[in-house]
Amino acid sequence: MHYIKVDEALWASSMLPEGILERWFITSGDTIKAGERIAEVRVEDALHEIVAPASGRATIVATANTVIEPGSVLATLESQPA
Repeated sequence: MHYIKVDEALWASSMLPEGILERWFITSGDTIKAGERIAEVRVEDALHEIVAPASGRATIVATANTVIEPGSVLATLESQPA
């Protein structure tokens, strides 16, 4: 199982300790591919895309429009059998 997390580097130049999970481009249960755009996060005034680190079936654990912190888990990714 993989965890899809918010990269802490997004806060490298930020004055704020948190961001917002703006929206999902997938739904829970979707099968996604590595590198696929899956969510959008706002840190201060900048929007950042979150991409899948691997292929598999996604389960969303963070809802859209919620406050997130660096390293927050947004979803889990279950590998699919070949």
